Amino acid sequence: MKKIAVFLIALAFTGCAELQNVINQLPQGGLTQEQIGSGLRQALDNGIQHQVTKLTSKDGFYKNDLVKILLPEELQAVDKGLRSIGLGNLADEGLKAINRTAEDAVKTATPIFVNAVKEITFNDAKNILLGADNAATNYLQGKTTSALYSEFNPVIKNSFAKVGADKIWSNIISKYNSIPFVNKVNPDLTDYVTTKALEGVFTMIAVEEKGIREKVGLRDTPLLRQVFALQDNR
Repeated sequence: MKKIAVFLIALAFTGCAELQNVINQLPQGGLTQEQIGSGLRQALDNGIQHQVTKLTSKDGFYKNDLVKILLPEELQAVDKGLRSIGLGNLADEGLKAINRTAEDAVKTATPIFVNAVKEITFNDAKNILLGADNAATNYLQGKTTSALYSEFNPVIKNSFAKVGADKIWSNIISKYNSIPFVNKVNPDLTDYVTTKALEGVFTMIAVEEKGIREKVGLRDTPLLRQVFALQDNR
């Protein structure tokens, strides 16, 4: 009753801006901005634990249509050219190799993503909680992509050598460039795969966030249940 009285008084005596300030100050299920932020971080952590780890297994990228890395535009001509001269198997091997690189790199770099979640500060946790199904993931992506790229790029480069993708693609490019009358290519695959692998990581975190928002059963800690109950009641 006390909350209702405060709201009615505000409605009667304040303008829209002042009313919004009053509403913002009303208790939010007993949770502070900091607690809501902690709940969002738990949801993102679950995304890494439950979804991103799937990317690290064999075919984690290659057989996942949500994140499978396709050839960049400049290499689609390479793919077509190789197939036109009967080297379709080599083209398939090249596509598989860049996905293997991403799978290996994410396995090595998972702690980078865990630390990014720990360090993120939500400027307005309540609005993110009440936002779109992937609002927390989008916020993480916007705040961390640049820094993550710098850390992740050398991991991708090492993984190219580790899984043998560098030799495979050196052979592919050599074969393609030897085809008469084609435009020679020399793509920066490390940059491309780094960008696409990061996109894949955020895609899978978003899958988990959406699940937590929609399915109470996926809220596996008391804080997650408390925080996302606020979203349910909006």
